[in-house]
Amino acid sequence: MAVKTPKKGMKWTRFLPVYLLMLPGLAYFFVNNYMPLPGITVAFRQFNARLGIYRSPWVGFANFEFLFATQDAWIITRNTILYNAAFIIVNTIAAILIAALINELRGKLKNFYQSAILLPNLVSSVIIGYLVFGFLSAESGFINNTLLPIFGVDPISWYSEPRRWPFILILVNAWRGVGYGSIIYLATLTGFDRSYYESAEIDGAGRIKQFWYITLPLLKPVVIMLTLLAIGRIFYADFGLFFQVPMNQGALFSTTNVIDTYVFRGLVQLGNISMSAAAGVYQSLVGFVLVLTANLLVRRFDPDSALF
Repeated sequence: MAVKTPKKGMKWTRFLPVYLLMLPGLAYFFVNNYMPLPGITVAFRQFNARLGIYRSPWVGFANFEFLFATQDAWIITRNTILYNAAFIIVNTIAAILIAALINELRGKLKNFYQSAILLPNLVSSVIIGYLVFGFLSAESGFINNTLLPIFGVDPISWYSEPRRWPFILILVNAWRGVGYGSIIYLATLTGFDRSYYESAEIDGAGRIKQFWYITLPLLKPVVIMLTLLAIGRIFYADFGLFFQVPMNQGALFSTTNVIDTYVFRGLVQLGNISMSAAAGVYQSLVGFVLVLTANLLVRRFDPDSALF
């Protein structure tokens, strides 16, 4: 008996509900990401609001000199890369461990911890800045007035000592961002075949060995994918974290100033929109190159885990 094949016109109609569901996301993606692309020429012009984007005078790469001609160029580039590299490593490790712990829970307690761990990610950077200030304030902070006296340590002027802030920012970023990553890993963990773990228990493997030899290998594709996406934004910084949390203290600029805060301060002081656009182009190009490079390395050693 001959099998009837669907007509060409019927193939796409079968997936019409899926296309309709995709439509709002595609529309947002087009409006937010593709429509502004012609405005990239602002980075190569001396923007004049009266003349408009395309009639403003062309200056080539002169706007990019703002990022590289000053003595702060190396500092902000170093800070941006090293902070984001630390964020990727610390947050990934913490998110995997927390996801594995929550996955061992059952019932309402599991749902409670899922909500609690995600809550800091929803808090405004301004609020987080004041929460940190409540802990670190030299005069009325919790650490200086409660914890340090217990150990006989003199009060610390947190907002005037730059060397302490790399650890503070990494800790605050982990507290805020680990919850989102752990939910992604937890969703992946719940989909694993439990027969692997049951077989491991029969063979006498404990929780740690199960985690090391079963959970981590199965999570590897997701870890690589999220890491590659994070590498693509390694030249972008969380503006709220680096501006609001240190309270914009000039004494901390050597360890808290990144490309985004540097451009913002330059924009406020100079009002140079073209310079800000040039910084955005620079960050996008470097991020694009880093994603391609990282994906090439992954594809060379583990082709199945590469994005493309």
